[in-house]
Amino acid sequence: MNRQLILVKHSLPAINKDQPAREWLLSEEGRARAARLAERLIHDQPDILATSPEPKAKETAEILAGRLGLPIQVLDDLHEHERGSVPYFSKPEFESAIHEFFEKPETLVLGSETADQAHERFSKAVHSLLSLNERSRIAIVSHGTVISLFVSRITGRSGFQIWTELGLPGFIILDIGSKSLVDLENIY
Repeated sequence: MNRQLILVKHSLPAINKDQPAREWLLSEEGRARAARLAERLIHDQPDILATSPEPKAKETAEILAGRLGLPIQVLDDLHEHERGSVPYFSKPEFESAIHEFFEKPETLVLGSETADQAHERFSKAVHSLLSLNERSRIAIVSHGTVISLFVSRITGRSGFQIWTELGLPGFIILDIGSKSLVDLENIY
């Protein structure tokens, strides 16, 4: 039997240019989208729900947990790529920096963590959760960059392409055994 992992990108935040992105909360539309996501994930019924400690991810997880009837495990190493000191960028500037981040994974491009470092941290947390819960179907609520790094390195697909395809919220179902992407869906 193949083992699947559900990786959820948090829902739509309320952007506050005066705060680091790691402190953003969900917008009202983001909460509504997270509720629609919860309805969609009933079909894939996870047994375990883990989340990044960042507010937008935790809020998304709380909405999912309420509908799916699951407790939440908050794991520090599921947080986004370390870029708390990076100022707010326009969308084109941000996309350009993220593209470079994926293209030069060993180089410090943005923030205080390289793509390789972010992947290593996130991957260790995911694999630890998988090994501690071998018979469970796990859903992890996290962030686009680290999810895309993880999926890219498992499947061989472009990390930047995955990052551009994954919505707010969106989710990926990975088959861990065959190292393949089973599904990528966005909720609007």
